Amino acid sequence: MTNKESLRQSLLNILNTQRQTALEAANSAHDAATHEQSVAETQYDTVGLEAAYLAHGQSQRVADCDATINTLTALTLHQFDKDDEIALGALVSLRNDIKKYWFLPVCGGIKLDSGNIVVITPHSPLGEKLDGAELHEVLDDGRVIIAIE
Repeated sequence: MTNKESLRQSLLNILNTQRQTALEAANSAHDAATHEQSVAETQYDTVGLEAAYLAHGQSQRVADCDATINTLTALTLHQFDKDDEIALGALVSLRNDIKKYWFLPVCGGIKLDSGNIVVITPHSPLGEKLDGAELHEVLDDGRVIIAIE
């Protein structure tokens, strides 16, 4: 049985690192945009404008990271039993697949536990197949759900 709370903490650590990187990039781009050398000397000089666009984009990345962190933090993690349908928060095992899939609303594609757990979202092809599926159900690609945690 996998400890979902420790998995969430690992995922939050990854997200916080990404947020910090984006914040540093936003601050750097803001400094470049407001630096005296960024003042346009001609109408064709766009260094300052480009730096301002970059600063805005990096600031948006920080806001996106914050939203993702908040979504993940607010998600109620519970243990599923054999009669439950797959829903957000479920850890799913498929026959003949050494990986487990963690069904979350965000962070699709991130690998945890040395690559043994892959986060998938309801918007991914596999996530669409798993959403609402049940134990022992055969997916259209032939894989069988053998465990839901």
